[in-house]
Amino acid sequence: MSDVTLLHNPKCSTSRAAVEAIEEVGAPAEVVQYLKEPLDEAALRDLLEKLEDEPADLVRRDSFFKDQGLTDADVATVDQVVAVLVEHPRLMQRPVIIKGDRAIIGRPKDRVAPFVAG
Repeated sequence: MSDVTLLHNPKCSTSRAAVEAIEEVGAPAEVVQYLKEPLDEAALRDLLEKLEDEPADLVRRDSFFKDQGLTDADVATVDQVVAVLVEHPRLMQRPVIIKGDRAIIGRPKDRVAPFVAG
């Protein structure tokens, strides 16, 4: 069983770069396509407890975010982040790398290899 999990969107170049970085390090990883297997509330809360980045950073601020009428005030707390991502999994920042009891958002790309290797 792998100690590394990658929450991955294969359509995202940064997410694909994370797959390559993990392979280059030689770390076995479980790759989860989070749009096909969305995280439920409990899994999101667990992820946010491990996340070294700010909880609000887990939410993408793209055109879909704006189209939903969302603002930064709507993702200011852990509860709000969880609610938004349960309703709109596509707004989760990607890639996310989980290793043991720690997790990071793999942006910029050069964060991935040191995190996985460390």
